[in-house]
Amino acid sequence: MAVSAASVWEMSIKQRAGKLRPPVQDVVGDLGRRFAPLPITSEHAWAAGELPLQHRDPFDRILVAQAQLEGLTIVTRDPKIAEYRVAVLAA
Repeated sequence: MAVSAASVWEMSIKQRAGKLRPPVQDVVGDLGRRFAPLPITSEHAWAAGELPLQHRDPFDRILVAQAQLEGLTIVTRDPKIAEYRVAVLAA
């Protein structure tokens, strides 16, 4: 299992905005022990830009592109993600 750098980036932004309680450093360390890192590549970025505009959130779009290119499943509560051709596990 992998965790995208985009997810860590989004957690950092939410923590800074006061929407996420645990210090991100603790979250990052815990994720690193449990999951393989998934960096954002140029191919991921390009594919995200080419996606239909069902979803405008750039974090979700990069996650969709990564899942499509890497054959991964996205764990989410967002029903818009399922509109793309990508495996989804309801959170």
